[in-house]
Amino acid sequence: MAENENTPKIHKDELENKAKERIKARKERKKKNRHEYEKKRVIVPSITAAFLLILGIIAAIHSTYFQSTDDAFVEGRLITVAPRVSGPVVKLLVDDNDDVKAGDLLVEIDPTDYEVKLHQAEAKLAQAKAQLNINESDIEKSTSNLSESAEDINSARSKLEFAEKDHKRYTDMYKAGIVSKQEYDKAQKEYEVSQANHKSATEKTNAAKFALDSTMAKTEAVKADIKRLEAEVEQAKLDLSYTKIYAPQSGKVASRSVERGNYLQIGQPLMQIVPKETWVVANFKEIQLTNMKPGQPVSIKVDTYPNKRFKGEVQSIQRATGAKSSLFPPENAVGSYVKIVQRVPVKIVFKENISDYNIVPGMSVVPKVKVK
Repeated sequence: MAENENTPKIHKDELENKAKERIKARKERKKKNRHEYEKKRVIVPSITAAFLLILGIIAAIHSTYFQSTDDAFVEGRLITVAPRVSGPVVKLLVDDNDDVKAGDLLVEIDPTDYEVKLHQAEAKLAQAKAQLNINESDIEKSTSNLSESAEDINSARSKLEFAEKDHKRYTDMYKAGIVSKQEYDKAQKEYEVSQANHKSATEKTNAAKFALDSTMAKTEAVKADIKRLEAEVEQAKLDLSYTKIYAPQSGKVASRSVERGNYLQIGQPLMQIVPKETWVVANFKEIQLTNMKPGQPVSIKVDTYPNKRFKGEVQSIQRATGAKSSLFPPENAVGSYVKIVQRVPVKIVFKENISDYNIVPGMSVVPKVKVK
């Protein structure tokens, strides 16, 4: 009986001991966790601060030797193709993204109207040249007539002078009673006829001279008209040639807006030709340009090819900020002025063959310039 009475007591003591051990273990775990937590509170910020410090040092060193910006884009020439004459499109020989070479025929405008204008101008020119030939022939005749008139007037003047002297002699002789009235009248008549002949020859000469001057004036007018008509013929030929629109440079067709049958106006944009030559325009902050200069090497990351770094070189730095070069430059002479770090465009050229890559104007890039 005594053994049975002690058994519950022993069991109770064991339970109490185990409970105490659990409480003690729990306290020890809490103490250990608290210690580890406090340790982490010190170590983690320290490691983070050290890591950030190292990153800052690396960034400072990197910024000393390199300058980079994400405000950079691929640029290229965009050549707009536009007609120099108006008319309906009868041929369209290219489509978007077609490769073309300089001199390739792109579009043809209906040439009918321009062919008619050319024929009309040529006909007027031929008519003017025919009139010139007639006038030159008339000039030859008028010149010949003037020469004959000059000879006639010289002959008439000589006869007049002789008749005048003869008339004077017969007049004196008649007054002296040496010659008869009949002889005097004859001399008088010959003198009057000589006067009439001289007057007629003079009038004929004046008429021939007037006709020559008039024909020569008309001839000069026809010559001037011929020059004008020759210019019209040349212009008509040019207008006819402009009905065929050729590629001004080699490249790819882009932004085609023309269709066969469209009626085109002079200067209307039809498409663009994008040559293969491209470069990068990077807008660096003004504080990044301290040590930047042409000739420095550049590593170019194109967003389209994230795993490729292209070799480049700084070609030139624009002598004005982007804001100053804009259509509406800022006016800073106001009371509410706030200083803003300006950006300056820098032209970067590729120093390797990029023909195997599809790098086109407008793409985003990140250039990294080695400034030291």
